[in-house]
Amino acid sequence: MDIDILRSFLAFVESGSFTGAARKTFKTQSAISMQMKRLEEEGGRALFAKDGRNLVLTDDGKLLANYARRILALHDEALGTLKAVGEHPPLRIGSPDDYADSILPQLVRRIKADYPELRITLTCATSSNLRGRLDSGELDLAILTRNPNSDEGYLMVHDRGTWMTAPGSTLIDQNPLPLVLFGEDCKFHTTAIDGLDKLERAYELQCTTTNACVIQALVRSDQAISAVASLTVPADLDAISHPELPELPAIDVVLMAAPQSHSLVTPQWLRTLSASIESP
Repeated sequence: MDIDILRSFLAFVESGSFTGAARKTFKTQSAISMQMKRLEEEGGRALFAKDGRNLVLTDDGKLLANYARRILALHDEALGTLKAVGEHPPLRIGSPDDYADSILPQLVRRIKADYPELRITLTCATSSNLRGRLDSGELDLAILTRNPNSDEGYLMVHDRGTWMTAPGSTLIDQNPLPLVLFGEDCKFHTTAIDGLDKLERAYELQCTTTNACVIQALVRSDQAISAVASLTVPADLDAISHPELPELPAIDVVLMAAPQSHSLVTPQWLRTLSASIESP
């Protein structure tokens, strides 16, 4: 079966119409229609059926869709593997600073296991900054957080926010409560502030930063407490809950690829990379 026709077929499956498939593949609607007719003739089965004014997949169409996804994944993986790694530019990866100590090393280790000679460049920045760099093509991959009800990216780790303090700290009894947080684009920042306001718990936001090491240093020296992802709490600091502290949200940590990514990056490889990550 022709790879291009299979891509057009899956574009129909994802969009639900020949018009949507045409937009996704940058073809005309008539070209998509001709490709689908050829696909039915080659397989000797009807792949589409009328449902009112819409077209839907028949049982044979659904069966072919499953095979088509696997065929295209293997095709893309094979092409990537056949190309010599030395011919590829460095793989540019971005990560929020707080995941640089927990998730990023695992990701790099797996990538180097697959492609030992591949050069990698790493960038630490805020999630909003990394998203912009992905969209502009400055990065190939990025570790990001998404809302649990979103389906973007490739899931690596489920996590939840927690309050972080120095061992034995009594700052929770201090009024106002001293805080050090990531910037306002951090989900834990807004949840922490809004939650404390609702609890009418006085607080003093001593500083904000994009640097996880700064937050950990201030918490470690017992100058403030912070709201962070639980998997980022180092062994020498405590993750706590308290009636006077609001509950922090759950998050999903995902691997995202740029729209026009590195030549080695395929959906199958992204699934393999994300599945290799373990919660620290």
